[in-house]
Amino acid sequence: MITTTDLRKVYRSRGREVTALDGVDLRVREGEVYGVVGRSGAGKSTLIRCVNLLERPTSGTVTVDGQDITRLAGRDLRRARTRIGMVFQHFNLLTSRTVRANVELPLEILGLAGRERTRKALDLLDLVGLADKANAYPAQLSGGQKQRVGIARALAGDPKVLLSDEATSALDPETTRSILALLRDLNRRLGLTVLLITHEMDVVKAVCDSAALMKGGRVTESGTVAELLATPGSELARELFPVGGDASTPDSTVVDVTFLGETAAQPVISQLARTYNVDVSILGAAMDTVAGKQVGRMRIELPGRFEENVVPIGFLRERGLQVEVAGEEQAAPVVEAVR
Repeated sequence: MITTTDLRKVYRSRGREVTALDGVDLRVREGEVYGVVGRSGAGKSTLIRCVNLLERPTSGTVTVDGQDITRLAGRDLRRARTRIGMVFQHFNLLTSRTVRANVELPLEILGLAGRERTRKALDLLDLVGLADKANAYPAQLSGGQKQRVGIARALAGDPKVLLSDEATSALDPETTRSILALLRDLNRRLGLTVLLITHEMDVVKAVCDSAALMKGGRVTESGTVAELLATPGSELARELFPVGGDASTPDSTVVDVTFLGETAAQPVISQLARTYNVDVSILGAAMDTVAGKQVGRMRIELPGRFEENVVPIGFLRERGLQVEVAGEEQAAPVVEAVR
């Protein structure tokens, strides 16, 4: 549904150049919720603004629903943008207009007649759970309610794609959860493809099917959340499920284990301890539900050096777990041991 190819954006000011996007390739499939994660300055917001050409890229292409929108301008571009809704971090509501009138604004621009505008605006407000706030003004709403108005307004043009630029970063945790639940519900009910920008890993865990990590204007990792969690050395997986803990002695082996789906409910660690009569210490653990599947990561300590634990580590791999041994010099022999 959304594809960017070798996307570059360079800002020029007073003889200096700042590269915000440096060859970004991204592919968002139809009907999925896709999260782009990264720290401030990574290029996330520039990327999402290039997707609907609020920022025109310096080079590269952006394809939305099969149409290369980087080739469009004027009326053709405005028409294409009506199929791409956008939700902003700070709501961007007009304080002098009622909630209903804010939602009607894009419908006015589209030329809908007054009665039809009102009917559609009320339907959209009902969809986001604000039917009773149609005649209120933004100053009378909470932050979460303002964002729901922003979402209703973004849906006014019946878009196929919804872009969300840090839409929950100004909200408290409980309100954030309600807005994410709304986005997921709209994704399923309307068949929307959602591309969201965030710096919060909990957002990815709560709502995303796929994700990408950005650093310095580049995408350094991307894929479905399940694929990323199963990828050895994935930085995104470590950020999603951070587990810590150091070895108690220099003669022990520290192993990071990732549980996906059915393996998360199996007593694999206790089976390991019984099968090999080994004392397993749990240094850290995290468990959550991601994309409807139970996922967990655990850091364990095995007595003895790596060479003494090749067989127990192979046992974990044979049970379908993703296993990483602390220390790059040890990771490669593990793969050989279970081939």
